[in-house]
Formats: sequence, structure tokens, C-alpha cells
Amino acid sequence: MADLYQASRSGPFILAGPCAIESREIALETAEFLAGVADRLGLPLVYKSSFDKANRTSVTSFRGPGMGEGLRILSEVKAATGLPVVTDIHHPEQAAPVAEVADVIQIPAFLCRQTDLLVAAAATGRVVNIKKGQFLAPWDMKNVVDKVRASGNDRIWLTERGSTYGYNNLVVDMRSIPQMRAFGVPVVMDATHSVQLPGGLGGASGGQREYVPVLASAAVAAGADGVFMEVHPDPDKALCDGPNSLPLSQVESLLVRLKGLWELNRA
Repeated sequence: MADLYQASRSGPFILAGPCAIESREIALETAEFLAGVADRLGLPLVYKSSFDKANRTSVTSFRGPGMGEGLRILSEVKAATGLPVVTDIHHPEQAAPVAEVADVIQIPAFLCRQTDLLVAAAATGRVVNIKKGQFLAPWDMKNVVDKVRASGNDRIWLTERGSTYGYNNLVVDMRSIPQMRAFGVPVVMDATHSVQLPGGLGGASGGQREYVPVLASAAVAAGADGVFMEVHPDPDKALCDGPNSLPLSQVESLLVRLKGLWELNRA
């Protein structure tokens, strides 16, 4: 992708990969598979995976390999596949070193109002993908966008990932898609975290991956510019967010459906 942000403004795109970096082997296997699918379908795809999942349910939950090893693996993914990559940051001081590898800096939903984190991400000049907090209305994200723009960076994506609905449950209001697009930024639908059941397994989060195609399709029909999906070669053995991750075997058929919906929307 010559200019990732301009490409995202002119056509649909995908962010996909395992929740956390589990190993070099799984990262490369998944990235090579996704690169092949993206090439066959002609869809821009950004490989996503986290070097640290800092908001896991339990203190014993797997978090990832850490920043140093995680960035090394992401660099290898880029070299092997040519895919751009996106990963999360949790602290302002992580922004600059992560930007040396990542094409997109992602702000986790629980941290979307953290001004210092947003300013540091903006200063890298990278695309900044900000997850909408489960506790915020879509129009509240205008203040978040303004923080990044005021810091000199207009390369912003906003990601819908559901809103807290009672206990251990999320719901998606599809009106949020056009409401956030009205800020003049591309909007992404996180179709896998939105089917998460936070803390629903007691010591871990549950999920309902059977609804991922439903939410992804509805969001594209509502005008979403991109779709975010956690995928894994064997979700039932994934070390993070397996219950709401898609198996690789289901990815291409879903993207074929989404591509058709995007084409209908833009006809």
C-alpha cells in the first residue's frame, strides 16, 4: 500500500490477525494465509497482533511476548509478507519505538481518553486507530479525534467495538458507524471484540464467534470503511480471545461476502 491512510479513505480495508503474538510460527502462518486471501480478493489488509494485552481478565492470563520480542516478530511478518502491521500501545513512551515497526498505532478502548497516550501516538505521524470505549457514546469520540488533530495528525481511524450492556455483555448500535464517520475519518467495525462476553467465563472472557459474520455484514451495510477481525489457526487453543476469534478456514468466505456488500454500497 503506497499510502495506507489514503487507501483507507478511498476503499474498504481489513485489519486481521491473532489477538496476541503467541509465537513466531503462528504469526507467520497466519500472516502468510491472510496475505494470500487479500491478494486473491484485491482487498487491502493490515496484519494485527498485540505484543502485550494489558487488560486481561486474570493476572494469570497470557499477555504476549513483550515489546522487544513482539516488534521483532512483527518486523519479520512485514518482511515475509509485505503486509503493513498494527499493534497496541499502553504507555506514551511506547509510541516512538513501536512506530519504527508498526504502520498503524492502536489505542485500546479502555485508554481512548488518555490524552498523553493520544498525543504521543499522534506525534509519530503514523495512522492512529482508536477503539471507541465501551463506556462512551459515539459522539463522545469527537473529543478524542480533536486531541489527535490538535497534536498535528489527521491520519485517524475510529473503531466500533460494542458498548457495555448489562453484565458480561456487549451490544453494537449500528448508528455509531455514520455518527463517527461524520467526523471526517474512516470507521472500522471490530467484529470479533464486539461478540466478546467480558469476564464471562469467570477467570477469562467468553465470546460468541458465530455472530461475527452478522455484525461484520451489518456494519458494512451501515457504511463501515473497514473491518477488524481476530483470527487464529485454531481458536479453541488460542492463548487470548479464542472464543471470539474466527478460524482461518472461515476468513475468505466472510471477506467475499463483505466485499460484495462494499461494492453494493458504492454502486
